[in-house]
Amino acid sequence: MMLMSEETRAMLSIYDDPSEQRSLSLDETSSTEESPEDTRLSLETSNDSIPYIGQRFDTHDAAYEFYSQFAKQSGFSIRRHRTEGKDGVGKGLTRRYFVCHRAGNTPIKVSNETKPQRNRKSSRCGCQAYLRISKNTDMGVSEWRVTGFANNHNHDLLEPNQVRFLPAYRTISDSDKNRIFMFAKTGISVQQMMRLMELEKCVEPGFLPFTEKDVRNLIQSFRKVDQEEESIDLLRMCKNIKEKDPNFRYEFTVDASNRLENIAWSYASSIQSYEVFGDAVVFDTTHRLNAFDMPLGIWVGMNNYGMPCFFGCVLLREENVPSFSWALKVFLSFMNEKAPQTILTDQNMCLKEAIAVEMPTTKHALCIWLIVAKFPSWFNAVLGERYNEWKSEFYRLYNLEEIEDFELGWRDMVDSFGLHTNRHISNLFAFRMLWALPYLRSHFFAAMTASGLSKSINAFIQRFLSAQSRLAHFIEQVAVAVDFRDQAGEQQTMQQNLQNICLKTGAPMEAHAATVLTPYAFSKLQDELVMAAHYASFQMEENCFLVRHHTKIDGGRKVIWSSQDDLLSCSCQMFEFSGILCRHSLRVLSTLNCFQIPDRYLPIRWRRVNSLPSRLVQVATVNEQAERVQALQSMVSCLVSEAAKSKERLDAVFEEVSALLSRVREQPVALHGFRDGVYRNR
Repeated sequence: MMLMSEETRAMLSIYDDPSEQRSLSLDETSSTEESPEDTRLSLETSNDSIPYIGQRFDTHDAAYEFYSQFAKQSGFSIRRHRTEGKDGVGKGLTRRYFVCHRAGNTPIKVSNETKPQRNRKSSRCGCQAYLRISKNTDMGVSEWRVTGFANNHNHDLLEPNQVRFLPAYRTISDSDKNRIFMFAKTGISVQQMMRLMELEKCVEPGFLPFTEKDVRNLIQSFRKVDQEEESIDLLRMCKNIKEKDPNFRYEFTVDASNRLENIAWSYASSIQSYEVFGDAVVFDTTHRLNAFDMPLGIWVGMNNYGMPCFFGCVLLREENVPSFSWALKVFLSFMNEKAPQTILTDQNMCLKEAIAVEMPTTKHALCIWLIVAKFPSWFNAVLGERYNEWKSEFYRLYNLEEIEDFELGWRDMVDSFGLHTNRHISNLFAFRMLWALPYLRSHFFAAMTASGLSKSINAFIQRFLSAQSRLAHFIEQVAVAVDFRDQAGEQQTMQQNLQNICLKTGAPMEAHAATVLTPYAFSKLQDELVMAAHYASFQMEENCFLVRHHTKIDGGRKVIWSSQDDLLSCSCQMFEFSGILCRHSLRVLSTLNCFQIPDRYLPIRWRRVNSLPSRLVQVATVNEQAERVQALQSMVSCLVSEAAKSKERLDAVFEEVSALLSRVREQPVALHGFRDGVYRNR
């Protein structure tokens, strides 16, 4: 899509001032009387596109349209200004003035201490360009004649590719408004709307007669009309879901005018999932509900197969400390007051303050992938050709284990790249305890700090954003996206992982872990087992070992092993951080002739369904059954698509499916069977 230049953006920020929609007085010192010179015919009468003294129009609107076209071709826009006379009084309207959009001067606004002021520049600069028309009646027939025209501007005129961005020429037709209204209700983004309309109208990107800002303003006007009705429908929808499923939970607040302010909700299956996988949570507040421009918060975790799982949603009117505090309190009430061990969020200081108060025992950290996403805009221009070199050094520091090494390395990095005065570097260092791994390794994050996980979580969240239509239906549609999401590909991958598990070391510990852990968790542990063979262990004292790579003569990790209570710890803190034993600990267990990993180091949250405690099996089983239903639906859809390619295929599939359906119907159905389990636990 064609991008606006910085000059055009600056021009837009000025010309979008609402004051441009008002008609302010032209400089009163300018002459509004006709002069003898004004009555002469202009020498430019040979060009019919340029106004001239004596030019005639049937109506004053026709004169305005003519002058507007001339202005657009010249690089400015106009507005209606002063009038003389009044329709229906005496001689009626007798004279009109049209002026350049930069005529006059914006009056100084009276400040209001209780209301924040927007400090925006005005485009008005006292330009004296104008067109004056006067009404002339002859033999009972009225016409308008140009009696004054000045085309001297005290400002630069715009180029054709810029003048179209002026508010006067940015118009949205009724048909386009209807189209935008329809798009808004489907929940697609404004950027997607613009692209679709460009394709429909066969225009180049960026050449619609309106901008994204105009569309956003229009959508906002839709919301104002629909907001009260939507709020009533939304609460009615929640009540209906609650009547069908008593385990569905929702809370809301209303403002002083009794209008819906905030609302949060969670489903029975989400609350059950949180029981097992709620130790580490991502609270993503970087999205908005496009159709209604409301901040959207989504609580997400990671299940035992390494895939995101949904915990809850919240819609807020404002992004401030009271709103976030309310959201966190409600979330804890949904989850039976069980706070997560760790929570990852965006760099939102209001949210940081709210978490400190509402979840004092929870370790708060920042999503590293959201920080890294801002690096190009922060450092690309500053570092130039050294940007990639700096980014590599940043990742090296980020992955260090020791805090002292990180802080020394950070100072060296700042010196090497000359970033002493860079405010982004200063802020990153000030908040280093919230994002740098050396400060976080002692806390469990289920590996969700990895930047590679961002794609998986973002794709998961996009399912909810793509489900938007009317606000009242959003809650129901999120339920569909959560329980019956399109995970055919993920399900297939899981099955392949189960089938493709192969032992690489032959060690009894590996064989045992393979029967307990999910393929996702086992693959992580297996990588460490393979690497453990490259390490040597030295017993330094009772229960204390030094483990280092066989090619090194210094360094290494300190591993403590207590045989009495099977307690194991390593200075690298990998188990504390991810729930997966590190290569150093596994090397010590091997040295001590352990043939199974102690039970406590095969955490419940990483185990397969058949190895979970009975009270937790139902949650995981229901999730897997729902995924299998979705996978089956995907297979059937593919079957229909392939069968439709020829008559022969269609006949063959019809015959086979008919026979299969008959066999399935002969199978017994349990009283509390599969379908009941899946739907009852939604």
